[in-house]
Amino acid sequence: MSLEPKDEHDHNAWLAERDLSVIEKTYLTTLVWLDRRLRLVDYLEILENMYYKINLQMPKSHTEQYNLDNKFWYWYPLYALGSFSLLAYLVAAISGALLGFYYAPATAGETPAAYATISTIMMDQNFGFMLRSIHRWSAQVMAAVVFLHMIRVYFTGAYKEPREVNWLIGVVLLALTVGFGYTGYLLPWNQLAFWAGQIGVEMALAVPVVGEWGAQLIFGGFSLSQSTLQRMYILHVFVLPFVVTGLIVLHIGIVWMQGIAEPH
Repeated sequence: MSLEPKDEHDHNAWLAERDLSVIEKTYLTTLVWLDRRLRLVDYLEILENMYYKINLQMPKSHTEQYNLDNKFWYWYPLYALGSFSLLAYLVAAISGALLGFYYAPATAGETPAAYATISTIMMDQNFGFMLRSIHRWSAQVMAAVVFLHMIRVYFTGAYKEPREVNWLIGVVLLALTVGFGYTGYLLPWNQLAFWAGQIGVEMALAVPVVGEWGAQLIFGGFSLSQSTLQRMYILHVFVLPFVVTGLIVLHIGIVWMQGIAEPH
């Protein structure tokens, strides 16, 4: 008994099915060959787990969560503020590292060396003006977005149990972001930086009991000097980046484990 189809339509379907089986057999053979050498199945399982974990991070609207018909609010754009602040931080870190190749934290000379190096970067170096502008604007965007992110977390109730620890970490990150901005503001050592530093000294001295000690520790004395600029530079370049990066990793890790909080 022949297995050949009897009419033309059946014949075409039979050929298509045969070609499909050949393709499937070739695909499976190739996949098995690669899996024996590269353990592809193990990595595919990892990717599958990552997909479900990432899906956990995507906020669903209430209409989607409860299968309501009117899905007018598919996604909350304000939930992207955390990722946007991280992106701004990375841009500021990369551009700041490039600026560090040319910057000198020194006040010596008729024109302070710190101010002179900033002028050199902006006027003489290729793309220097653009690089400093990118660093300055990314830092300002980061500060604004972190503040908006904290407001969103507060008004959607995402700080409540079991996320109160991550909320406190976020508050610390907001304070460190302000510290980042202030220390960086003093580094050009121009008139704005000088008087901003002087205001900082006066604010430190106004703190009861520990004010004088704090002014000497942070600013190197009761008036601005080389010690002040050097301290600001060390804090801005060597202390705050490592502390902030570590807290950001911890912050994101907790969000990754707990998932995005739905609005209360």
